[in-house]
Amino acid sequence: MASITQIIDHAENTCRKNGAKLTEKRKRVLTGLLISKKALSAYELIDFMQKEFNESPPAMSVYRILDFLETENLVHKLHLANKYIACSHISCAHEHEVPQFLICDKCGNVKEIGIKKSLINTLKQNVEKSGYVLKSPQLELHCLCHECA
Repeated sequence: MASITQIIDHAENTCRKNGAKLTEKRKRVLTGLLISKKALSAYELIDFMQKEFNESPPAMSVYRILDFLETENLVHKLHLANKYIACSHISCAHEHEVPQFLICDKCGNVKEIGIKKSLINTLKQNVEKSGYVLKSPQLELHCLCHECA
């Protein structure tokens, strides 16, 4: 597994290739998500930045940073919890499946897994047959991890 420094360097190169910049504040927020095995809210990230960097950015700044990181495919937003998690594939260079999230309801750990695009396409077709339009194929499955089960 790559170190956090290696992951941040890879993320910085990816942003540069996309014409974007991974600033120091963006790196600090991403570092907080990489260190945590749990999804974090903007306010939890502010607490992390206070403890680690003696810095307390405004919540709106953290939300803007999270939006940037999500746009760059470096983090994912868990919509039901309104929290964020670092993408488990930041330093991969291959094509990925559609991300889905297993969330332990007891300890809060989150695991990203992939679902084949064909399965998501079937789900999308079923949704459309029912008279709806699928806005997001992301699934957030509430579970118990092996340690908590």
